[in-house]
Amino acid sequence: MNGKQLAKGRSVVMRAAAMVFFVCMMGIGAAFATTGTQVIKEAGLRSVLAEYVRERTAGLGVEAEIRKMGPIGDLKLPAGAVSYEVQAPRSWEGWGRANLALIVRVDDRVQRNIPVTVDVEALADAVVAAHPLVRGDIITSDDVTIQKRDISSVNGRVYRSVDEVVGKRVKNAVRANTPLSGASLEKVPLVKSGQLVTIIAESPALRLTATGKARGNGAEGDIIKVQNMGSLKEIPARVIDVGTVQVDF
Repeated sequence: MNGKQLAKGRSVVMRAAAMVFFVCMMGIGAAFATTGTQVIKEAGLRSVLAEYVRERTAGLGVEAEIRKMGPIGDLKLPAGAVSYEVQAPRSWEGWGRANLALIVRVDDRVQRNIPVTVDVEALADAVVAAHPLVRGDIITSDDVTIQKRDISSVNGRVYRSVDEVVGKRVKNAVRANTPLSGASLEKVPLVKSGQLVTIIAESPALRLTATGKARGNGAEGDIIKVQNMGSLKEIPARVIDVGTVQVDF
């Protein structure tokens, strides 16, 4: 087999599968040292991980790029069809720092399981504070603006739309031009602990109401414990509006 034939035999096939969704067949950057072995260059392995990050973040509205990657080194493997799998922590969004696992197979047999640390930058349109915000402020559209920022180091889920933050309350002080996230804002409670509320239970054919006492604070959509003042039993209920909760019927 000549050099041109070898080059044609080096192909890459990608497919998705749960947490392990990137597979490359036939070893990127492979160079055969003898008839019984082959060497996979580090540059080829790095491209496998870079492609994994691109695929994982596709369609999320971010421009992701690996900022740093730990050393891997060249791999000497038996001859055969090489495939790769990349595994990442389930909670990893695809950006920021993470410990990945690069699993290398030859003819479907695992040869290496390589831990690799990556640090991924993610540029995206994000909601940022137009001016300093203090704890307790209720956000209006004048308090925020949209800017493209690196969201990889922001604590919590970054808000991407102004509509997501208007009406929320500042939980921790925020400096101007800082992206807003779930760590800095909270929903405003509509029901407070100890407050008397109307409990609603309804079906298409029947609607029942009762008086209850809230056993915790809750914003719209939150599930809180409510004590039925008639039976004195505590039940979970969803906050509907100021003074009203609903239970499943």
